Amino acid sequence: MIINPAELDTHSVYKLLAGSVVPRPIAWVSTSSRQAELNLAPFSFFTVASREPPMLAISIGPRTGGEAYAKDTLTNIRETREFVINIVSVSLADAMHETAVNHAPEVNEFARAGVTPAASVVVATPRVAEARISMECTLEHMLKLGTDYLVVGRMQRFHIDDDLISNGRIDLLALDPLGRMAGNFTKVESLFDLPLADK
Repeated sequence: MIINPAELDTHSVYKLLAGSVVPRPIAWVSTSSRQAELNLAPFSFFTVASREPPMLAISIGPRTGGEAYAKDTLTNIRETREFVINIVSVSLADAMHETAVNHAPEVNEFARAGVTPAASVVVATPRVAEARISMECTLEHMLKLGTDYLVVGRMQRFHIDDDLISNGRIDLLALDPLGRMAGNFTKVESLFDLPLADK
């Protein structure tokens, strides 16, 4: 089957993309407004953008209703030029899911999700205390791409639980990261090396 995305509506293309680009990590992004109102929202269009200097990228789409209804995360990053990416472990899945709801800007998603804001070092925006890894970022680039915005942040500080790191590497099974699979979620249940022929 050959599909021309130009012949499909936006939602149909999104479903094909979300089901093809898998599994995806989840950036649980904490931001704050100029008035210090806290926001927390998950984004699975998320990756490393650069190793040196370290940069992370998230893609933020519009709320239903288009550009006039920009997501709070995007608005806050535009205003403050900073954010924190928290990594979601499976134990935080339900809390993360609560923050995926389109709450009003004045709603504190930290409180709604039952998680704790913890002080960052470089940025004013708090991180999620319960997240086993958090990364403080300052805005490097914001690029409009079609309906979405590509937000690239320069990573300023890691926060990593002591028991997760050994010889400079993360224990992935201990981290137990949550991943996105189209409309569902997944967890890391096994690790293996390649090539498989050697097994």
